[in-house]
Amino acid sequence: MIASGRPPNQLLQMLDAADFDLLRPYLVTTELVRETVLSETDAALRYVYFPHDGAVSITVGLSEGQTIEVAMIGRDSIVAGGAALADGIAVSDAIVLLPGTASAVEIAAFRNVATASIPLCGLVIRHEQALFARAQQSLLCNTLHPVEARLARWLLRAHDLYDRQTLPLTQETLAQMMGVKRNAVSLVAHALQRAGIIRYSRGRIEITDLRALEATSCACYATGKATHARLLA
Repeated sequence: MIASGRPPNQLLQMLDAADFDLLRPYLVTTELVRETVLSETDAALRYVYFPHDGAVSITVGLSEGQTIEVAMIGRDSIVAGGAALADGIAVSDAIVLLPGTASAVEIAAFRNVATASIPLCGLVIRHEQALFARAQQSLLCNTLHPVEARLARWLLRAHDLYDRQTLPLTQETLAQMMGVKRNAVSLVAHALQRAGIIRYSRGRIEITDLRALEATSCACYATGKATHARLLA
């Protein structure tokens, strides 16, 4: 059930009235503009974000300049919550992938509220467990499964968060997030388009057969979704 008067973020919805009222005065609605960096590895955090919609990519980088996505999060998550409760230093990059809105809270205010709210602290800890589980599942999937299944899993997760059939994404972005070469994504995207599962035009991917896309994905999609739901039940 959606609690009236609250932003449409799962974690905010899960707080009881008393704990939400502690946080409410500090919530500021902000736009999530594509490619905006919300946190940067080893940099001090300024805000915690509770996305309402859209998607944020959590990435890690190598010294050679390569990056790969370890998790995609949105309205079922919080950005930088765990790091805010620790030392306030980001351990990964968080970049807006799909546009939307979020409730932002300054770090100092978030820490003060968390100090007074054991349920909020517990919720953040459980979310960090769920995020770690998704990262593990992503690592397993990227290591063992073919690009076609991985791309289907990725698109399903993006669809869950963006809640639209058409995703404003380029093949270059997909390749970077998945850690594969662009031509590998191009070949798979063409195959899915020929099968009538997606329709691709420059900078846009439309999911035309959601059930077929689910059948193309590996079990990692359902496993990640179930684990997240269990940890945040």
